[in-house]
Amino acid sequence: MKEKPRLTNLPEVDAKIYDTFSKAKGKLVYIIIPLLCVIAIFSSFFTIAPAEVGVVLRFGKESRTVTPGLHFKLPFGIETVYKVERERQFKEEFGFRTIRAGIKTQYSTKSFIEESLLLTGDLNAAEIEWIVQYRIENPYNFLFKIRKPVQTLRDINESVMREIVGDRTINEVLTIGREEIAIEAMEKTQALATKYETGIKVYRVVLQSVFPPERVKASFNEVNQAQQERQKMINQAQQEYNKIIPRAKGEATKMIEEAEGYKLERVNAAEGNAARFNSIFTEYLKAPEVTKTRIYLETMESVLKTVDHKIITEKEIMGMLPLYDLSAKGTK
Repeated sequence: MKEKPRLTNLPEVDAKIYDTFSKAKGKLVYIIIPLLCVIAIFSSFFTIAPAEVGVVLRFGKESRTVTPGLHFKLPFGIETVYKVERERQFKEEFGFRTIRAGIKTQYSTKSFIEESLLLTGDLNAAEIEWIVQYRIENPYNFLFKIRKPVQTLRDINESVMREIVGDRTINEVLTIGREEIAIEAMEKTQALATKYETGIKVYRVVLQSVFPPERVKASFNEVNQAQQERQKMINQAQQEYNKIIPRAKGEATKMIEEAEGYKLERVNAAEGNAARFNSIFTEYLKAPEVTKTRIYLETMESVLKTVDHKIITEKEIMGMLPLYDLSAKGTK
């Protein structure tokens, strides 16, 4: 084996160090190469969890999006993987913060009045606490299209909420308009999030609580109490109205129907009498003497029934005999 040349101008100690370094260099090559191979093998495989997706960049440019499971990538920084929890539902809280969720949820005692204090359209202040629920729909846009997408979503939603509340009165915000406000806030927030390419899909906006500011709560409660008393009196008046007016209308209707019935009875009786008179008159015209005699007899029969003492004599008798006992009842 040919011996390596030595430097004759080096001291003896330096020559020994040089020989040792040369031998170590040869051994180091045999250690580094396998080590690099092991690193390359282990850095070429990666796993995506069931709720995640992976965005693979090759030299900083998007290459592909991979689904859950075991995958291969080029090592040594040629390809880089960014994992995003696409199937998880996130939420952002406004006006409050949850420290620990559970059976007994704990909330932060810190005040977030700068988020929750909003001005209504009738120049009243209201404190509103709400949450926004969302998912990451486009992982690439979420990672690289916009800086701080979650903070951008918060800014968008807070701006939208202030705009919507500013178009309504305090009574609408506190009572009947809450659901409408939540729906409109969700739609407008999603429209802006899509326009800015945040990669976020807004699923729901929920108004947790709506109440007047602490400093005016007492006055506001008094106003509400007065309004409730007013409504109570209106309801009582309406109840009395519903009790009296229908009864009066019923009685009026009854009187009208009775009058109509009496009118119909009288008209029918008059028409019947007129028809009877006309029929009698028609028969009378056919035989006047017979009809006259019959009417006379019928009339006398009805009249004589009411007389207690009846004396019937001939026309030729000029006086009454004294032997008649006129006191006898029923003498004829």
